[in-house]
Amino acid sequence: MMVRRAVVYVGSIGLVVAAILGLLRLGTVWLEEPSATGAPARQAQVTGAVEAPAPAAPAAAPAAPGSTAAALAAKLREPLPLLLLQIVVIVIAARGLGGVFRRFGQPAVIGEMLAGILLGPSLLGWLWPATQTFLFPADSLATLRLLSQLGVILFMFVVGLDLDLDHLRSRLGSAVWVSHTSIVVPFLLGVGLALLVYRSAAPAGTRFSAFALFLGVAMSITAFPVLARILEERGLARTGLGATAIACAAVDDVTAWCLLALVVAIVQAEALSGALLTLVLSGAFAAVVLGIVKPQAARLLPADLDPGERRSGLLAGALTFLLLCALSTELIGIHALFGAFLAGVAMPRRPRLVAYLKRRIEPLGSVFLLPLFFVFTGLRTEVGLLADARGWLLCLGVIAVAVAGKLGGSMLAARATGMPWADSFALGALMNTRGLIELVVLNLGYDLGILSPRIFAVMVIMALVTTFMTGPLLQAWVIWRRKAAGASTRDSAAA
Repeated sequence: MMVRRAVVYVGSIGLVVAAILGLLRLGTVWLEEPSATGAPARQAQVTGAVEAPAPAAPAAAPAAPGSTAAALAAKLREPLPLLLLQIVVIVIAARGLGGVFRRFGQPAVIGEMLAGILLGPSLLGWLWPATQTFLFPADSLATLRLLSQLGVILFMFVVGLDLDLDHLRSRLGSAVWVSHTSIVVPFLLGVGLALLVYRSAAPAGTRFSAFALFLGVAMSITAFPVLARILEERGLARTGLGATAIACAAVDDVTAWCLLALVVAIVQAEALSGALLTLVLSGAFAAVVLGIVKPQAARLLPADLDPGERRSGLLAGALTFLLLCALSTELIGIHALFGAFLAGVAMPRRPRLVAYLKRRIEPLGSVFLLPLFFVFTGLRTEVGLLADARGWLLCLGVIAVAVAGKLGGSMLAARATGMPWADSFALGALMNTRGLIELVVLNLGYDLGILSPRIFAVMVIMALVTTFMTGPLLQAWVIWRRKAAGASTRDSAAA
């Protein structure tokens, strides 16, 4: 039975991979212009430069020279006061909207993501362009971007801390089939979608293979931290469904980040040899961190921690290790966030140690720096680019493909492993959660010049909608289970 299932699994994955390669070849031959093939992407994005938001209306005229208002306005235009004002506005908006969404049973991250969009050109810049220009002038965005990237690096370290490889191995057999199906099916649909939208949505000079591969990866993402938080808040974390969902999301997380590293290496390299060298260096670095550093850390770090004990040296060492890993993967040519993720995975799985590091690092990253990332994403998201019917049809099509691939693929795979239809549907709804991880991936694609502002806005809306759907879909699952239980009880009574 096991051999038969393994043959079916390998054969199914092989067929989907063959279909993806065929679509990539078809798109390269059919869609790419000869002059565009191999052409460089937008130089500003490849070098990581920050593009300013769409030009806004000029700011209101300042008060008369010498007045208190004019002096205050001039002072606020200096780099440090402006940065402090930006952080205050961002944190208040993110925490406020996050609290509103939490009251309605939704993850706070949805409100925080939405706050970033509302502070950008989609609302604030549309209603009060002078205010938006004053708060977020173009020359201040470089500093905001660097701080937001630091927040993402700290966040990815915490994501790695939450990933328990030993626990994952114990459920690997049941999770691999569902998680890999939930990756390859949306990946295939994403590459197929790229065939339809490449000419209208891809930036000039972007190769079809880069655009299609990145769209496939973006469709395949599951937000592991958001999923875990939803399960905890709804009391499902210690149920059979919760354990299966956590295992599937963990396998999905690892596989998707490996795929993303592969795509980034291919896009960044000027030739195939460069991509292969990047992949070899990335694999060697991961092997050193997980095969050498992780066991040594388990041996050298204290076996237990007193909850009240202050260990500033331990925190400093963990942060130094995190930054060195992030620096290494950035120099290798993938991205600093991969190193941060590996650094978290390499930490010993001791409950008090993990709790200590999360308690010290997570508040700074999640409460203080991550909202900067949401707003930086919001400044890039221009919903006004979808003002015509074609733009919104594209958005609806992307959402439909994302839901069909992730929710539908996960649900059918779970059903094939013997799960009831209701639980299979709930697992698919959980795997369809994209959240913050999707925004990290999309910003990476934007920086690399693979995603245009229009398709970037579409994908951000897709991330919001699919994350928002999870709560209502789980509520529908509860109703489904109750009806099924009631029907079963009536049948037993009738018998």
